Parts: sequence; C-alpha cells; structure tokens
Amino acid sequence: MMKNIKLTISYDGTNYHGWQKQNSVLTIQSVIEDAIYKLTGENVDLIASGRTDSNVHAIGQIANFKTNSKIFPEKFFAALNSVLSEDIRIVKSEEVDFDFNSRFDAKKKTYLYQIYNARISDPFYRMFSWHIPYALNFSLMDEALKVLEGEYDFKAFMSSNSSVKSTIRTIYSTSIKKENDIIKIEITGNGFLYNMVRIIVGTIVEIGSGKRDIACIKEAIELGQRNSLGRTAQPQGLFLKEVKY
Repeated sequence: MMKNIKLTISYDGTNYHGWQKQNSVLTIQSVIEDAIYKLTGENVDLIASGRTDSNVHAIGQIANFKTNSKIFPEKFFAALNSVLSEDIRIVKSEEVDFDFNSRFDAKKKTYLYQIYNARISDPFYRMFSWHIPYALNFSLMDEALKVLEGEYDFKAFMSSNSSVKSTIRTIYSTSIKKENDIIKIEITGNGFLYNMVRIIVGTIVEIGSGKRDIACIKEAIELGQRNSLGRTAQPQGLFLKEVKY
C-alpha cells in the first residue's frame, strides 16, 4: 500500500547548487531522490517546503514523497543516512496523511541568518556566516527589523528574476542577538519571496553601519522599489531553521 513519508532534513548547502534538481549539477533534491531509489528502486518526486539556493543551509527543511516501499516509515531516516553523504542528514521520518504536501501545507517558516562581526574572519565560520569586519549599531538593526513585522506587499524585497502571483506576505516575528562575534537574526513569516530574507539582512546591515536610514524600509514597501534597499546578503549565512504546519 502506498504511503506518504515526511522527512525532516538538515544539510550543509556548501557543495550543492541549491535544493531543486537541475541537469548536470549536484542538488540536495537530486541526491536524496537518488538515495531513495537505491533503497526502494522507485523514482520519487521529493516535494520540499521551499527551495534553498546554492550555499544556503537547512536545519529543519521538510519534504515528503510517496512510496510503496516496505521500509517502516520511522526507519526511513536511518536507511537514508546510511547511503547519503555526511553533509546531508535525515533527522526524522514519519508517515503522514496521504494528502499532506510539504510545500502547500506549510503555515510558518523561520529563517536564521548568521553574521560574523569581527575585524578578522574566522575560518571555521566562513561557510556558515557573512563576515562584516566593521562595527554595527545593534539597536538600530533591531528597530529596523521590527518595522517589517506585519502584513505588507514585499515586492521591493524580491529579486527581479522571480515571478509569483502575489507579493503580499506576513512577517510574524523577528529577533536579533549577539553571541560573542556571531550576530544571529531570525525571521518568521507565512512565506518568503525569492531572496527576501537576504535582502532584509543586507538592508539592516547597511542601516546598522550608517549607510542607510530606517525610513528606507517604509519607503520601499510603499513604492515597491528594490533600489530603495540595501544589497543582497551573501548566501552562506542563511539557514532554513524550521517549518510549521
């Protein structure tokens, strides 16, 4: 009998061209689908809660696939880990309702962004943070993040090569904290546009460094213009932390 298996996945995206499978390049989706094929002999369509780009990581990506395999659902994680490389780990596997869809049923997503804020970069964080060597105004950055909370048209916070039906999104909460030299920014919303979190981070870094005023955020929302905002932050500092259903 066919089952719907939900996976919770953690991965280091450094060596991959993002989540979505593409011809002739290594992606997270293609590697996990190949692993499933090795175990079951089935070509499955692995549906994720959302795509992550090249060099972007995940702590709690969610994906699901349909299978006729006789492997116990709660044992799939161990079986898959035995054939996957160590930079991809299946944290949990479970059977879910047959109609469950990791992408369309997601209600909230939380992204984490890490900034290494010290004069000299740390080689152990170079693949997992954006190095900012100059001082940042922490309270201004926090104030700027709070401006973004709520339901708005975030058209300005989207890369130009993206097409979606609606650019209205809700940001439920934001937080920023510093642990030694690491600044950790978390943003929770009902969904995110392409590069939205990285554009937010790039903007608040420019606000924190004095290059931009907080007013640029409201201006960008009102005008819908990308050029009102800061640069797009580097990908390696970004993690998909959690997805809620």
